[in-house]
Amino acid sequence: MNVITGKVWKFGDNIDTDLIIAARYLTTSDPHELAKHVMEDADPEFVKKMSPGDIIVAGENFGCGSSREHAPIALKAAGVAAVVAKSFARIFYRNAFNMGLPIFELKEADKIKEGDLISIDMDRGLISDINSKEEYRFEPIPPFMQELLSCGGLMNYAKAELLKNG
Repeated sequence: MNVITGKVWKFGDNIDTDLIIAARYLTTSDPHELAKHVMEDADPEFVKKMSPGDIIVAGENFGCGSSREHAPIALKAAGVAAVVAKSFARIFYRNAFNMGLPIFELKEADKIKEGDLISIDMDRGLISDINSKEEYRFEPIPPFMQELLSCGGLMNYAKAELLKNG
């Protein structure tokens, strides 16, 4: 069973890739360096406040803007376990899975409060808010996409397939 449990950090609509990782930090592709600055322009204290395993919950159009892969890389490297949003920009959605960052679309995302502890059951398509005792359903992630996540992203999946098929 694929379950992610973590504390919620809330963000609004249209969180673009520049808010996730500002362009001024794109002189490096080192995930650990990028992680130090994730969400800095949206919340300068985010990295200091969050803990590995925490979950971002946001509004509409999360990850809009550029097609930079640095955004999901920075989130994952900072220890963000997952992102739940009302909707995602199409290119961010694909990049997140390619980089191994679990993301989930949930129309009721605004009902979840910052600081709540939530549990995401990927197999059942269920988010449980442990604080409010509310449960929310989402479309489960297809098995292939779950496999990408379990491998840590597309590159790791491809390497595993090459080794398996010799």
